[in-house]
Amino acid sequence: MADRIVIREAEASDLPRLRTLFTKSRRETFHWNNRDRYQPSDFDEQTDGEEILVAAVDGEIAGFAAVWDPQSFLHHLYVASEFHGQGVGHALLGAAMNKLTLPVRLKCLVRNVKALSFYQAHGWQRLETGRDDDGEYYLMQLE
Repeated sequence: MADRIVIREAEASDLPRLRTLFTKSRRETFHWNNRDRYQPSDFDEQTDGEEILVAAVDGEIAGFAAVWDPQSFLHHLYVASEFHGQGVGHALLGAAMNKLTLPVRLKCLVRNVKALSFYQAHGWQRLETGRDDDGEYYLMQLE
């Protein structure tokens, strides 16, 4: 599968699919929150000014990562559920790390156990705990 994954910068024509993927992923992952709070317009608001990398498998968008370079922060990394376990997240994380300077930070919701395991398996360490509108999170860092 890894040889079928292409990482590239997002294009304007990707936006409808990215909005859908973002909304669907958040509704599935953050199931403890009201599904209606996650809307397609959130993608534009939350990634404004960020660099967006797209993972495509056989031309189909399978996931994306959004990075905020001024703070060396991985803001978003989402993979469509039908592509879980196929190396897409690993490829996106590697590409995102190539855009940022160590140390890199991210926030991962405490209840997002799959993502937490993914980041820890890639060497990320928990620094502190905080809370935002989605719930309690870990601030994590990779050095």
